[in-house]
Amino acid sequence: MTETSKLASHRELQQKLIDCSLTCEDCETACLNEDNITLMARCIELTRDCADICLQAARLLQRQSEIAEDYMLVCEKMCRMCAEECHKHNQEHCKHCASVCEACADACHTMM
Repeated sequence: MTETSKLASHRELQQKLIDCSLTCEDCETACLNEDNITLMARCIELTRDCADICLQAARLLQRQSEIAEDYMLVCEKMCRMCAEECHKHNQEHCKHCASVCEACADACHTMM
């Protein structure tokens, strides 16, 4: 893979990571506004973690950190955990979050 194509691939992944982070933030906010917040507690916890991890992953890629590829393992795992939890809920924001998290996990996996 040439340096140019590697950078382009990183840019695409960075965008997926940022989109996932923002989607998780949106889901968390929507979950906090649900009638029975107790039922959403795990979803809120995981979307918060996923948002933070994805954003950090994008930063590591941006600065071409030597641990960026290793960090993608953590990011993929977190995205899959978040997607699994979001699939348990019928709210549209959770369904959307699950879909975005799955796509991000797949992108992280492809990078490795």
